[in-house]
Amino acid sequence: MRTIILAFVLVSTSVFAQENNNKFSFGSTAFSDGGTMPMSQVFNSFGCTGKNISPELIWTNPPSGTKSFAVTVYDPDAPTGSGWWHWTVFNIPLKIRSLREGENFKPFKKGEELISYENTTQGRTDFGKSAYGGPCPPEGDQPHHYIFTLYALKEAKLPLTKDSSGAMVGYTLNQNTIEKLTVTALFGRAAKPAKK
Repeated sequence: MRTIILAFVLVSTSVFAQENNNKFSFGSTAFSDGGTMPMSQVFNSFGCTGKNISPELIWTNPPSGTKSFAVTVYDPDAPTGSGWWHWTVFNIPLKIRSLREGENFKPFKKGEELISYENTTQGRTDFGKSAYGGPCPPEGDQPHHYIFTLYALKEAKLPLTKDSSGAMVGYTLNQNTIEKLTVTALFGRAAKPAKK
């Protein structure tokens, strides 16, 4: 009897581990969820002195029915009344499972395979450009939250362009999402010492 019970426990544990390993997952090699954004990913203007390089992002096991992916980066703490869109990328092909650091969306070789991003497009951020824009919160603010969201989408191509605003991209993504995952990085700037 003990042998049967032990066998059942081992099989159940194995099945759970396998199911857990097959879950849709999303993360970055640049920071852990809730960790601090590295300076290489921070903006390089408005008083900030980062390198403004987009971080590497990796995902696995998209849900059934997924036809493309999208990634957004949003700061809800920006003192604008509507937050701040730092990056929007959509129409990422289903075969893609990562964005490299400083991704330029040009074809590249992975082993013998040529990887192409096909219709992948970057929308217009609140910096006014269709490109990644890193964190640059006001001096003295509490650290802002930079929410990276990966969307698994039911459409292969969305009716959006490089001039689509963050709000329009967000609206369209939410209308076509099967599942989405987030990871958040924090970044703040200390206030300058008062002049004597």
